[in-house]
Amino acid sequence: MTLPRSVYDEDHELFRESVAAFVDRELIANREQHREQRRIPREVWLKAGEMGFLGLAIPEQYGGAGVDFRYNAIWNEELARAGIAYGSSFSIHTDVCAPYLVELTTEEQRERWLPRFCSGEMVTAIGMTEPAAGSDLQGIKTTARRDGDGWVINGSKTFITNGYHADLVIVAARTGTDPKGRGITLFAVEEGMEGFSRGRKLDKVGQHEADTAELFFEDVRVGDEQVIGEVDRGFHHMMRHLAQERLGAAILNTAHAKHVLEMTLEYVKTRNAFGRPVGTFQHNRFLVADLQTRVDVTQAFIDRCVEAHAQGKLSAVDAAKAKWWSAEVQGQVCDACVQLHGGYGYMREYEVAHAWMDARVTRIWAGSNEIMKEIIGRDLGLGDPR
Repeated sequence: MTLPRSVYDEDHELFRESVAAFVDRELIANREQHREQRRIPREVWLKAGEMGFLGLAIPEQYGGAGVDFRYNAIWNEELARAGIAYGSSFSIHTDVCAPYLVELTTEEQRERWLPRFCSGEMVTAIGMTEPAAGSDLQGIKTTARRDGDGWVINGSKTFITNGYHADLVIVAARTGTDPKGRGITLFAVEEGMEGFSRGRKLDKVGQHEADTAELFFEDVRVGDEQVIGEVDRGFHHMMRHLAQERLGAAILNTAHAKHVLEMTLEYVKTRNAFGRPVGTFQHNRFLVADLQTRVDVTQAFIDRCVEAHAQGKLSAVDAAKAKWWSAEVQGQVCDACVQLHGGYGYMREYEVAHAWMDARVTRIWAGSNEIMKEIIGRDLGLGDPR
């Protein structure tokens, strides 16, 4: 990109160099092994913890760095070079779960969980999605009922990133009867609790480096010390933190699209057809020019959103715009880049094929693109009058 990215300063760029070295050494070099295992090994998490990458948003007294969100953004951008699956796994931990465990917890909970969160000894996941409740979180069926001085959780979750090996899962469960979402509470369910089990690793179309699993809760008994935030205020807590999750997704989408386009640009400069590089044909030249412009314009908007979020000013509506638009552009880029690779683009040995498979879900997760447009449309005064 020719325009300077003024959202980052010299310290941020020095941090980027450190992350880039880690990504090259630990992720890209071992990517095929991670894909075969269908997970990121624990030793990689521990190395990321040693480097200080997992506790960016965690206060220093608990072992974190306590830096602003721009460092998270750089972390995500560099992870996307290795594959968006790495970004999804690590960002669930660093971008999605971190705010819940910092802002909604008691001092005792923070001291108990955050040092291990930062070191990589404790991997986290968040259990919102259920078989019958995806983007509509008000449809959650998992329940937690009061029983003496504790709670008993029953239900299931699905499509949970890090779910197969997470040590702590933030679980949304219904504790009240309000149909509009009030009456949901968040609980920390930890590895080894009786009644907590995991199904198989789900067989996804792409993102094989990231484990994704079903979770089951059969009379899981937890005490009040496992409640995160306020009882019956879980829906409010989730709505408050979804903007950061969606911005994180947008950062990953855009960086991933940029990387795929860079790979493809090199390919069309060297792959010949009819005696000349395929990139020199007018259609392909115009197509690449179109894609590069889309990526650059998207990056400019994402950078402004990152800057706003670092200042505490990002709105839920702008986060929705960033999420759906970046996913749409990412899909356009990946599909076109497969086409530009010709038959080789459909071969798994080419990274562009993995990128194409990996990217398809970004228009679905973190709230489907259709739901993002609903949020934006309602903000424009076009809500359903019923």
